[in-house]
Amino acid sequence: MLTKIFYEIDNFCKIFEKEWSKKLISESTKIASTRCQMSLSEIMTITIYFHFSGYRTFKHYYQNHVCKNLTKEFKKLLSYNRFVELMQSCLVPLIIFLKNFRLGKCSGISFVDSTKLVISNNRRIPQHKTFKDIANRGKDSVGWFYGFKLHLLINEKGEIINFSLTSGNVNDRNRSVFKDLTKGIVGKIFGDKGYISSKLKEELLSQGIELITKVKKNMKENLLPILDKILLRKRAVIESVNDELKNTCQIEHSRHRSHHNFLVNLFSGLVAYSFKPHKPSINFLKKDLDLLSNLPSISF
Repeated sequence: MLTKIFYEIDNFCKIFEKEWSKKLISESTKIASTRCQMSLSEIMTITIYFHFSGYRTFKHYYQNHVCKNLTKEFKKLLSYNRFVELMQSCLVPLIIFLKNFRLGKCSGISFVDSTKLVISNNRRIPQHKTFKDIANRGKDSVGWFYGFKLHLLINEKGEIINFSLTSGNVNDRNRSVFKDLTKGIVGKIFGDKGYISSKLKEELLSQGIELITKVKKNMKENLLPILDKILLRKRAVIESVNDELKNTCQIEHSRHRSHHNFLVNLFSGLVAYSFKPHKPSINFLKKDLDLLSNLPSISF
């Protein structure tokens, strides 16, 4: 896995660094960028590989694993403090790499959901200063939290098609969020009861996208094809993706000391997830899909 990540990152960086150097304003900036002993591809690879290591903190991972077990792979390792400083330089290339090369393709079947990214315990909110200007209080099915929301759109293979990061108080049905999420999306999107909105459904339908959600107890039943009903019941696959992102890729923790490190940890975690060979998914045989699509609609 380490070799595979480095191979793809290194090929990307060869193109990125050439184009990036053309955009730099001063010659002094170009000279300073070449003084580091480690290459950008090595720094990005170590940052992404952290999410496969099983370590809970980056410091223990770098000092106890990278500096002891990966010295043959990385000949010119830096001190931990210097490496953390250079991690901020990975932010822009990580976003470009993720957006252009690591997102999945829309197959016509998509699942939408949001997950909270807590950056402080509720009791310590008044003392929290790192994200004071950008984080907000939000509420989910569990209760109140302080932080951000990650809005995800995935396909039936468990691949992330698109994502959006907002503050914690942004509603899941926010139109600007859906506008970003549904760029280039076609077919049907399955969501939970939190996405029930007639206006949003009409807007998406005008774009050729059908939003399908469960109904509340006080609402009339919908007449759905049996295939849509089955896929709606399989919507929990995106919950498994969220769980893997948080507990395996560790995109959520409350130890951030800067905005840049928070974003680097988040995007490197999303990149790491894209490299996972086995993702939560729904497997249907083509003959089963053809059979189900020909069955009559049922109320739900």
